[in-house]
Amino acid sequence: MEKFVGLTVIQWGTTCSLFWEAGHNVIPCVNGVLVISREAIYRSGFKCQTCNKSYSSKNLYLDLTVTASSEEYTENQPTRTELFRSPVVSFLYERGWRQNFNQSGFPGPEEEFNMAQEYFKPAEGGILVDVSCGSGLFSRKFAKCGSYAAVVALDFSENMLRECYDFTKKEDPSLSNNLALVRADVARLPFPSASIDAIHAGAAIHCWPSPSNAVAEITRILRSGGVFVGTTFLRYSSSTPAILRPFRERTVQPYGFLMEEEIEDLCKSCGLVNFSSKVQRSFIMFSAQKP
Repeated sequence: MEKFVGLTVIQWGTTCSLFWEAGHNVIPCVNGVLVISREAIYRSGFKCQTCNKSYSSKNLYLDLTVTASSEEYTENQPTRTELFRSPVVSFLYERGWRQNFNQSGFPGPEEEFNMAQEYFKPAEGGILVDVSCGSGLFSRKFAKCGSYAAVVALDFSENMLRECYDFTKKEDPSLSNNLALVRADVARLPFPSASIDAIHAGAAIHCWPSPSNAVAEITRILRSGGVFVGTTFLRYSSSTPAILRPFRERTVQPYGFLMEEEIEDLCKSCGLVNFSSKVQRSFIMFSAQKP
């Protein structure tokens, strides 16, 4: 394991971005600044100059979780988080699992992507992070559309990131020119404050152990004017029959489904403004902005 010092710069096309962990440099550089390829990052291991913490690469993605270098210690997450770390669920996600979302009102990936793009117009040309990206269904679309200088596909699931890598390699290897794969916790995002222009979280917030911690982190790393767009399942909507609503309360749900009003309040309490949303049955796409 080598020790690297100084400011870290990663070149994505014509734009440089920084990867930090809790304010510390974790990507290697020499003589202050170094422009390196993501392939080199994925094949390397890194140590923070400030705290000597080591970070490991898994060849296909960069692991910036707290336990990245742990050899004996393991940590179990809530069931709804651990489910998506399963190799079976990761494999099935784009092979039938995600397609079933239309039964709850999700309009489908293409329409959802177009809707998100409308919200993200103020962030065009900037850096987009697709948190809880899963198998990279939307990460690849954002990278392919050419609207962003760089796209980061970020997930806690190792197997989802492997699926994202395989899909990218199969569909369009050139996407790797501006698509980086990172393993990280949405409640501890490895980016400096006010460094990201756009954040997307597709069908994700109901799986987060603490949505408030996650949205607070999202707010922290967004630049002023940066946009957060998310989709999720509503616990129930105005169209849900009254007889079914008791069965959809939090106490009987394995996931943290919220109401539209709760999502808006969450965004506002974390410092985001200009909340707006579109609802179709149990589907909601919402957007908020950092002032």
